[in-house]
Amino acid sequence: MQTWDTIRARRNVRSYEDRAIPAADLERILEAGWRAPSASNRQQWDFILVTDRAVLAELATVWRGAGHIAGSAATIVLVLPEPENERYQLMDEYDLGQATMLMLLTAADLGVGSGHSAIGDQDATRRILGVPSTHHVAYMIALGYPADGPLRPVDRLNRRPFDEVVHRERW
Repeated sequence: MQTWDTIRARRNVRSYEDRAIPAADLERILEAGWRAPSASNRQQWDFILVTDRAVLAELATVWRGAGHIAGSAATIVLVLPEPENERYQLMDEYDLGQATMLMLLTAADLGVGSGHSAIGDQDATRRILGVPSTHHVAYMIALGYPADGPLRPVDRLNRRPFDEVVHRERW
């Protein structure tokens, strides 16, 4: 896809076909996150790729909105170390957002749907994945081929009107 078409086709997908994502595509999605911009080049993120069905089923229980994780072909779990101070926390969270968006767009470019999820139970998630207590499990990105058909650019969006969102020169 062209970049603009990829941006227009990306949507939250929470129901997936029962088929694996090629390893090369998963590597490309992960590399996109790895290549993300990072303030002061800190690169504080870690990514855990999970494809084991039993582990995916466990991860689906760590947040009330994470049920779709169990049906994904793969899930990327995003982890940050506990920050040294508030300034670094903001920087690292912003960086993680940039890494996330690059992974979501790369997935869409490959025809892979994605649906993000928060983490409600840090202790359970750390236990399931072996994450040390010095780190915070931030989010999960479920990946899979959309059960309702391939991704394609969407023209009619349920979004606030563009002219209400964009301000020019002043509020």
